[in-house]
Formats: sequence, structure tokens, C-alpha cells
Amino acid sequence: MEWIDYVLIAGVGLMAGFINVLAASGSMLAMAMLIFLGYPANVANATNRVAIVLQNLVAVGNFSKQKMISFKTTWQIALAALLGAILGAFVAIEINERYLHYTIASLLIFMFLLLIFKPSAWIKGKAPDAKGLKMHWQIIIFFIIGAYGGFIQAGVGLFLLAGLVLGVGYDLVKANAAKVFIVLIYTPLALLMFVFEGLVDWEAGLILAAGNMTGAFFASKYAKRIGANFIRYLLMVVLIGSALKMFGVFDYLFG
Repeated sequence: MEWIDYVLIAGVGLMAGFINVLAASGSMLAMAMLIFLGYPANVANATNRVAIVLQNLVAVGNFSKQKMISFKTTWQIALAALLGAILGAFVAIEINERYLHYTIASLLIFMFLLLIFKPSAWIKGKAPDAKGLKMHWQIIIFFIIGAYGGFIQAGVGLFLLAGLVLGVGYDLVKANAAKVFIVLIYTPLALLMFVFEGLVDWEAGLILAAGNMTGAFFASKYAKRIGANFIRYLLMVVLIGSALKMFGVFDYLFG
């Protein structure tokens, strides 16, 4: 790699780490940059997991110091996501990727509409006397989200946020903290599989991770100060941008 490649990867990593912790789908930026630099899509997907693991180690550490993660109440859904990720990683399911992208994009737009028309559920969470979904439903939902994360990492944070806010009852700040903990639980498993397949480029992965960790540090350190309302607007931008990308709008406009 040329020196400019190092700078580009680290810079995109910083932005991706910040977006991943405060919202989600920063990995789409990282993967797009790696592919732009000539890495095959499967190598880009595998290499990105190095940055995700190290980024979330930093974020979980910061959130934990601020007592923003309730490990006692989150471990059950984290375990469900881990089991789902094992299924997603080991079971080969043949599916038309084009239709899969359209389905995901439709769900992203649905969440975008929820952010517009039901903002209080995301900003404040549920009322203290209200109940989230029953635990068995939460486990099923996070098992499915974990299975998706085992197959495709990109975009999983958006579904985790939706599950944590609308299913568990967290506000966006607490949901982001729980999200990075859940992803940290299951991502190392997927990374190990990619390592065994020889798909990880460690040089690019560690440079990307340095950027991700820096972005994650600042995002997790100042998440409370930034507040749920700003995160909501950031998430809206990420949601609509991700949906347009999956529908191929950017390829049509700029291809």
C-alpha cells in the first residue's frame, strides 16, 4: 500500500468508529473504502471485523466506566444474539443477494419513518411504568438479529438499536451502549472463522482498527453530552443513506 492508502483507511476508520458507536452502519463506509482500494468484497468484509472487535472493546470500556451498560439485564439478549450468530456463521443459506438487499433497505426505511413519526420512543424510551416485550420475545428477536449479524455485519447495528429501543425500552444513548456490548460478544467468533479461511488482511485491518478505536473513544466518551436527540438525527441520515445504497440509487446516479 502507498502512504495515501494508510491515511485514507485510518481516516475512514475514524469516521466509521464514531458513526458505529453513536448510530450504526459506519462499517459500510469502511468496506466501501477497502473495496475502492482494490480489496475483494469478501476480504473487505472479513478485514472490517478486526476493526469492529477493537472498536467495541474501547467503546464498552468507556461506557462501562460511565455505568451506562447494565450487564445484568443485557447478558440474556447478548447470549441470544451470540447463539444466533453461531447459526448465521455456520449454516449456509442460499439467497438471492439482490432481493436480500431490497428487503433490508425496506426495513431501514421503516425504521426511518418510526424515527420521524414516533420520536419520543427513541429519545426517551418507554415510560417507567410501561413494559417492553416479554423476555422470551426479546430472546427470539435478538437471536434472529444475531443470525443476521453472523451472515452480514453491515447494518446489524440498526436492527440492534431498533430491538433495544422498541423491544426492550432503552433510550438511544443506553441502546447504543448495549449495542456495542452485544456486537462485542458475537463478532470475535465471526472474525475467527474469517481468519481460518485466510480472508483477513491484518495490515489494513489494524490500520482501520486504529481509526475505528479513535472514533469509538470520542463517541463513547461524549455520548451522554451529545444526547439522544442528536443521535436520532444522525441515525436518520445513516438509515436513509444506507437504504438508498442498498436500493442501488448511488450506483445509478454516480456509476
